[in-house]
Amino acid sequence: MRILLLSQFYPPVIGGEERHVRNLGAALAQLGHHVSVGTLTHPGAPETELDGAVRVHRLRGTLQRLSGLHTDPERRHAPPFPDPELVLALRRLVAEERPDIVHAHNWIYASFLPLKVLSGARLVVTLHDYGLVCAKKNFMHLGVNLCSGPTPAKCPPCATSHYGAVKATVTTLGNWASSFAARRVVDRFIAVSHAVAHHTGLSQGGALYEVIPNFVPDDVGVLGPEDPCLRELPGDGFILFVGDMMRLKGIDVLLQAYAGLERAPLLVLIGRRVADTPTQFPPNVRVFNTWPHSAIMHAWRRSLFGVLPSVGPEACATVVMEAMASGKAVVAADVGGMPDLVDHGETGLLVPPGDACALAQAMQTLLEDRVLLARLETTSLARVERLKAGAVVTLIEQVYRDVMRPAARRSAVPAHQDSGEKSCR
Repeated sequence: MRILLLSQFYPPVIGGEERHVRNLGAALAQLGHHVSVGTLTHPGAPETELDGAVRVHRLRGTLQRLSGLHTDPERRHAPPFPDPELVLALRRLVAEERPDIVHAHNWIYASFLPLKVLSGARLVVTLHDYGLVCAKKNFMHLGVNLCSGPTPAKCPPCATSHYGAVKATVTTLGNWASSFAARRVVDRFIAVSHAVAHHTGLSQGGALYEVIPNFVPDDVGVLGPEDPCLRELPGDGFILFVGDMMRLKGIDVLLQAYAGLERAPLLVLIGRRVADTPTQFPPNVRVFNTWPHSAIMHAWRRSLFGVLPSVGPEACATVVMEAMASGKAVVAADVGGMPDLVDHGETGLLVPPGDACALAQAMQTLLEDRVLLARLETTSLARVERLKAGAVVTLIEQVYRDVMRPAARRSAVPAHQDSGEKSCR
């Protein structure tokens, strides 16, 4: 098949979603498919280049030119509605690549919707977050509580608190319109967790969808050369947190819980500092800014166990899979897609989100019960095989084959609608 992957960002811009798209493209190309990528342009990056067997096309959108709209100059997002210049660029790209399948990730799908019918391609959209229904994508009402669902009365004020009135209005209305159209035009949605399928309304609506998790490469556990930054790590046996150091990721809860531990080893934090990152840390906490991915995998191998105490509903945390691939247990918040990845008492421990006492108790348990910790590590290493490319890309390939069969598309029913099984089993 000829497959065109659409992604807002692509390396050298790096994050979980970008790494997923790159890994997916490489895996599909290795299986013999013709794969190309359409992504937003990045300063200093060539307009077109080969990334292994995958041809990468960098496209410019009108809203990218308006720097005042974006808080992070490195990440000038695609809007949740058709961007005129981006639509034209995608039209030229589709004419050049002639894809059978367009597989879009995140809001860039909105700029392909006007081209869908004339392109002749089947459209698959992976939802890596809650952007189909939430203008802020995180499904947190006013940044504090898990949202109970979108309504005209709730969404604009909530988005205004995040974007400001004008940007919030345009973003919210545009997202509603694109979401309405997408549910009728997209051939198949892929939700990366049951939480995403539920909170975006896929499991209650008529749109066709599958629940397929993100994945890690088959060789993710094979360590490369050591990066010089690893010299800054303490000795083996520390507790490790990887991710943006923000309240939504539970950084405040983690520091509060850690302060209550007895005879605790060092706590290592690796990730980006953002606006609400704490300005001070206890002396037994080591804080490092964003590291190369290879160095992070070394850090996982040296750690005692990982902790991911997110307050918000993480969609499908790749860092959990990377910890598992390193043979490490994880203490995680029982919210969002975490229960799809972490089996309580088997591969890690789940605690109520925002509960520092429960988090401290779970961490203390792993510190004191090394027999339990060893059992969790062994099971994690075995079960991560189901979350590697060899297993997951096959499921995505099957989605492509399904949507290429007109009869199957007409007769299909929403996948997983009545399933109680975890997506990662």
